[in-house]
Amino acid sequence: MLSVDELALLNAIRESGSLSRAAARLGKAPSTVSHAARQLEDRFDALLFDRRRYRLQLTPAGHLLANEAARLAQDVSRLTQRVKQVAGGWEDRLWIVTDEVLEFETLVPVIQVFDALQSGVTLRITHEVLTGTWDALRDGWADLVVGATNEPPVIPGLRWFELGMMEWVFAVSPHHPLAKVKNPLDRTIVSDYRAVVVADTSRRPDVRGYGLQGGQPSLAVPSMRAKIEAQRQGLGIGWLPRDRVTSLLDTGELVEKEMSDPREPNQLFVAWRSDHEGRALDWWLEQLKDKRLASRLVRGIDINAK
Repeated sequence: MLSVDELALLNAIRESGSLSRAAARLGKAPSTVSHAARQLEDRFDALLFDRRRYRLQLTPAGHLLANEAARLAQDVSRLTQRVKQVAGGWEDRLWIVTDEVLEFETLVPVIQVFDALQSGVTLRITHEVLTGTWDALRDGWADLVVGATNEPPVIPGLRWFELGMMEWVFAVSPHHPLAKVKNPLDRTIVSDYRAVVVADTSRRPDVRGYGLQGGQPSLAVPSMRAKIEAQRQGLGIGWLPRDRVTSLLDTGELVEKEMSDPREPNQLFVAWRSDHEGRALDWWLEQLKDKRLASRLVRGIDINAK
């Protein structure tokens, strides 16, 4: 590893092209700089400076040494900062997993405020669906889950609070056969038509799409946004977050159907494990307890407002 003085010497010679100018830049006598340059060459047993030309230049070996040493110095500087960061109570990284039913756009203002803290914490934000969100916390590849649905499972050290209730509406395209059927619809009628589901990302084999009737055909799509579009285009039927399709219902692009067995609102949860501690996690938990933010996350963004 090169010292700070040796790095400064290499950079000064590379940028000035002269021992005398490098010495002036470093505030040292030319003889001192010349001696230091020869000591550096002796240390590496390599010719680092081309002295044959009018303008002093680094040899290819000198360039390699200067570039790699500068990179290593930057890595050491970053490592030093990370060590101080963790010693100050901030995590090195915070992995947040949201249920896909939430929308990333609603988290952007929170991320911007967090960035302004200049904590140095690396954020990683990904999403899962339904049981997959809880699995992320159980299996240790999430520090915090936001918008998890269904009741909290048994996970060692699990801690949680309620984020809010999501309202649902059963909706079909106005061109779908069910659009003309008199309300209310029962399970027998619905099960004859293809349901659109957001595929559960749990790796467990016993998991299936929410709201499917036994034997009902289905179309699995990657996101709630895709599900809304698929149902708008008449590719299938199913339950949708009411707040996200209000404008589609108002314009008739989707038709609300009354069900004989209506779907209860879903409680969404924020959860983490008690064995994780850190200022970043604490900060995010405090933000998510704010009722205004929680409401924005749960309500989402009307699809026509995107």
